Amino acid sequence: MKAMHVVLALTILAVGMMISGNCTAMRLLTKEEALKQMFPDAQSVVNNTRLLTMDEVDKIKARLGGQLVHYQEGSKSEKMEENLEYHFYYSVVNGEKTGVAIIESQPGKWGPVEFCIALDPKTAKVKNLAVMSYEEKRGRPIARNNFLNQFIGKGSQDPLLVRKDIRAISGATISSDCTCFAVRKAIVVYEELFLNSNVKERAITKASH
Repeated sequence: MKAMHVVLALTILAVGMMISGNCTAMRLLTKEEALKQMFPDAQSVVNNTRLLTMDEVDKIKARLGGQLVHYQEGSKSEKMEENLEYHFYYSVVNGEKTGVAIIESQPGKWGPVEFCIALDPKTAKVKNLAVMSYEEKRGRPIARNNFLNQFIGKGSQDPLLVRKDIRAISGATISSDCTCFAVRKAIVVYEELFLNSNVKERAITKASH
């Protein structure tokens, strides 16, 4: 009888070690749930899909250190393809666009981390953000509000860098830096596609008068 108990205990211990050693994907929010969290007061959400041109890709990469996917030394994440198609989800209240959300994935420590990042459509400053899914161990606290709230109100004029204006999760620098890059990229992509082009158009129109 004692021998059976010992075998059972060893089996439970082995299973526990296997579970703790593995890193499984965790889905926190579906797209619909994430957009509802970003825009709780929206009367409707409108999608605008854009495929980047090579000129746009070059401009965006120039502002992001020459990359669209941010791999870090020590990351065990699978390889990710550069995404050239982006969906911009606009919240609409009384016929006015009050926010825009972008879903962005970047490699974390153990696998891809998927974010939903809401911006002010006029300034591209962060209004809200959430982690939709991850394959992390120590980096799991990046989904908590006490980490994510650091990004609220920040825009392209802010560093958005670990050890500068963002406090990293202890023992999870790669996951923290992954979040910083995802937010920077969302801001840069939106600015290059919508805000910077609007500035140029207004300048051309003013010059023509």
